[in-house]
Amino acid sequence: MKGILGRKVGMTQVFTKDGKLIPVTVVEVEPNVVMQVKTSEKNGYNAIQLGVFEKKEKNATRAEIGNAKKANTTPKRFLKEIRDYEGTYNVGDAVGVDVFANGEVVDVTGTTKGKGTQGVIKRHNQSRGPMGHGSHYHRRPGSLGTMLPKRVLKGKNLPGHMGVETVTIQNLEVIEVNANENYMLISGNVPGAKNSLVLIRTAVKGEKPRKGQELVEYEETVVDEVVEDNATKNVTEEVNEEVTEEAPVEEETNETAEEKEDK
Repeated sequence: MKGILGRKVGMTQVFTKDGKLIPVTVVEVEPNVVMQVKTSEKNGYNAIQLGVFEKKEKNATRAEIGNAKKANTTPKRFLKEIRDYEGTYNVGDAVGVDVFANGEVVDVTGTTKGKGTQGVIKRHNQSRGPMGHGSHYHRRPGSLGTMLPKRVLKGKNLPGHMGVETVTIQNLEVIEVNANENYMLISGNVPGAKNSLVLIRTAVKGEKPRKGQELVEYEETVVDEVVEDNATKNVTEEVNEEVTEEAPVEEETNETAEEKEDK
């Protein structure tokens, strides 16, 4: 299994060469550092611990500082273990966004947005009652068990806290991987607010890699270059005209200092 930690930036859309529009989520993926390597002989299972995004040393514990020094790096804000990983890693190795390729199918895990305390209509998608004609039942929950067993059963959908849950969306396709700018585009939406942490892993259902999408590339045209050159040229000419304005120059005469004083 492969995995990497990233930060959700937001959503946009891209176009393929065959005219298809694909909504995508932009995920910023800085190089992850391998903080620990756990083996079945020593720890009972095989896993690597990835760390991402720097954290001030004064806010880190002594254990975190010690592990960071072993990995020859600074303490990290987020740590996550990837079990049954593919390949061989050593402490201090960097795992980049290029660990995934275009067309691979991944599962993305994140923390959903917090909605606070909500009613049953928003939280559980229940229907409301009549809004007029003397009805006193509008957005309340339904019957809570007035007949047998004369109590509210466990698991009843009631108002309460909504959001801030760990959610995984499966079988999303990697549309583009950019190792130079450290980001990747994933089809569809992923859980979490902007700038929230997400975990990208190989799909657990074993989906086969799909055929990569050929995206439309935008290049700067000659017309745009000509317009920019003309604008720069006009600004330069205006500046030169202001600088080369004629300044008053005193006429040179052969008068001596004594003649000037007499005048």
